[in-house]
Amino acid sequence: MVVLVALQVVALLALVVWWSHAHHHQHLKLAAVATPAATAHRFDVERALRTVRMQLAAGQRPAASPQLRAVAEKLRRRLPNAHFEDIPDNPGMRNIVGELPGTEPAIVLGAHYETINRPKGFVGANDAAAAVGAVVEIAHDLRHLDRGPDAPAIKFVLFDGEEQLAPTDDFYADALRGSKAYMNAHPGQVRAMLLLDYMGNKGVRLPREATSDVALWKQVRAAAKRVGTESIFPTATETGILDDHTPFLRAGVPAVDFIDWSYPVAHTLDDNYDHLSAAAIDAVGETVDDLLVHWPRPTA
Repeated sequence: MVVLVALQVVALLALVVWWSHAHHHQHLKLAAVATPAATAHRFDVERALRTVRMQLAAGQRPAASPQLRAVAEKLRRRLPNAHFEDIPDNPGMRNIVGELPGTEPAIVLGAHYETINRPKGFVGANDAAAAVGAVVEIAHDLRHLDRGPDAPAIKFVLFDGEEQLAPTDDFYADALRGSKAYMNAHPGQVRAMLLLDYMGNKGVRLPREATSDVALWKQVRAAAKRVGTESIFPTATETGILDDHTPFLRAGVPAVDFIDWSYPVAHTLDDNYDHLSAAAIDAVGETVDDLLVHWPRPTA
């Protein structure tokens, strides 16, 4: 009996270690605040939510699955000048890349569009259908705006293969397949990267993720101040997370991750439409819109 109990304890500790490593879960506790209404009105949150609902209607959408490929065709048509880029050594996986012309190197605005393959029935409303909806809507906003001749080029990249297919002790090696492939295929072509992840939940708070570029995050908070959403971007720093911005950081590209790591129902069946907030999606959407519209231009 003592041996059996000891083995159970060891197994439990191993499970805890795996969970901590794979999910990097250490919540920063922040005071709850009401999501402010943005003072800018470029971002159409209702149109973004239609894109969210389209994804959720397809059910669980694991990497390379038929249901994800059907969704991908619809998403490609909603992005400007969009095409697919296959992910090497991962049959059936592909990134969706839209673009607006401008000065190079480009800014990448990204989100992952597949869901994890467990638990069965997981639909990923905040992980990351809301982020995908926001990226698509921001692309729509900017393509109808005269950004001027010196505006930076922008790539809107929806990554496949972000999630690990099975529990792993090396998340970077076994996941993030789309973002690693994009960075490998486009060396020297990216000036900055903005990643949207858990950003559509009720009561969203987005402190700086610890590995995110400090100077770029200051630009994010300056944009939030301009549009009245600064309170959801506190000055605190969240735990460091391996995510789709990490390959860009490792390549020397300034990158930031918009992720509320305190989201309580991540990777559960409760990550559904009822846990989303139109106000949160609008606040983040307006902030990123403003950041890209007012991106610093070269001085004479």
